[in-house]
This record gives sequence, C-alpha cells and structure tokens, in this order.
Amino acid sequence: MKAPSITAQIIELTTLLKLSGIRASFQEALTLAAAQELGHDAYLLSLLKKEADARHEKRKQSRLRLAGFPYHKYVEDLDGRALPSDARKKLPVLRTLDFVHTGQNVILAGNPGTGKTHLAIGLGIAACWADYKVLFTTVPTLITQLQESRSAHRLRAYQNKFEKYDLVICDEFGYISFDKAGAELLFTHLSLRAGRKATIITTNLAFDRWQELFGDPVLTAALVDRLTHKAYCVNMTGDSYRLKETEAWLRSGQDDAMAKP
Repeated sequence: MKAPSITAQIIELTTLLKLSGIRASFQEALTLAAAQELGHDAYLLSLLKKEADARHEKRKQSRLRLAGFPYHKYVEDLDGRALPSDARKKLPVLRTLDFVHTGQNVILAGNPGTGKTHLAIGLGIAACWADYKVLFTTVPTLITQLQESRSAHRLRAYQNKFEKYDLVICDEFGYISFDKAGAELLFTHLSLRAGRKATIITTNLAFDRWQELFGDPVLTAALVDRLTHKAYCVNMTGDSYRLKETEAWLRSGQDDAMAKP
C-alpha cells in the first residue's frame, strides 16, 4: 500500500491538531520560502505567524458573535458633523478604548435619534476587535434575565459571568420603568462592575430623572454616584441623527431620479 504523500500527512496532522492557519497556508509559504531562499527556521516562523493570525481572526469573530449586537454599526461610519458637539469632542478619546482598559464607564445621555446606540455598538465592536470580551444588552432584557436567573437559582452563576465581561453595553436605559425588585437587581449587578470593568449606558433621561425608574431616591443616588465616578459623561442632546440620515437618503433618491433620462 502506497504511503500518503508528505502534503497529505501535513493536512491530516494539521487537521488533527486544529492548526487551520498552517493547513491553509503551508504550501503557499513553502513556495515563497523557496523563492526567497529562506531557511527552515524562517519558514517555520512564517507558518507560526499564519497560525497566530488565523486564531486571532477566529477569536475576533467569536467575540463579535457572542457579544449579541443587534446589528453591526461602526464608529468609522458615524458622520462626526452630525453628532452633538460634546460627542464630537470626546469621540477621539473614546476610540482609543482606554476606558475599557482602565475600567471606566461611559454614559451617553440625550434625546432619541442622536446616535447613542450607533456609537455604543461601534465602540463595542472595536473592543471585540481589540480582543476584549463584550456583552450588548438592553436594560429591559438584562432585568428579565436577572429575574429569570434568580427564579432558577442561577443568579450567582449569572453574576460571575456578568462580572467577567471587559465591557457591558446597557442600551435603552429609561425607555421602560421597572419594579423595586428589578431595580435592586440592576443596581447590584452594575455596582459590582463599578471601578473594575467598563460599562456603557445609553439613556434618554437626565440623571435627575433616574428616580422615575428606580422609585427610590437613595438607591438612585447611590447608582448615579457609582456609575459616574471617573466616567465619561457624554451629552448626546441634539438634532436627530437618524432624521438627518433619512433626509440625506431621500435627497440621494431624488438626485438619482432627476439624473435618469
């Protein structure tokens, strides 16, 4: 029986060892090494770099999938001219993701349609690409999951998982009020991250109206104090970003129609 070729054995072993980067590139790298007269060590190094790059890309895609973004929006796609002035001023600092590294919070507060969720998702995706572990959730969904975990006696496990995210994005804070039990659960879990891990909150309510959600002035004051300590508070009050995009889209459609013979 004829023995398998060296190429076949390499493919078999890299499959067995889950070295997909090497499996996909070893033949091309061999041709390049021969053309450049590279030694065995340089060839091996190039293969290891290919494997490392492939694993990093897989991990990045996994981070994106597990983060739970409702859709993909990128910071690069934001029209800075359409953002509120405070967001334009602070965006360059936020894009560095230093706030994730240092465990600082970001509060994006302003009226609906000004780009809060787009900015939050864009920063979250950038964090995934930078190999941070990210979770996107709406506040109503988070409270529901916390209540379900408590009912199933899995609250401690959920809490441990929640604390390990490098960045948690809590969207739609203020759109729906919640009961006292929900408020306490939310307070506890957000407080656990304060000063240790980063959290982005988007809200259409000013801080002085958060009591409308929690119903408890003491609890509200304590949460605001913990969330805003050394945080980036971005004033997102301004003209509707979505309305401007819609108007631009409509103008583009009209221009295209007029250009047709």
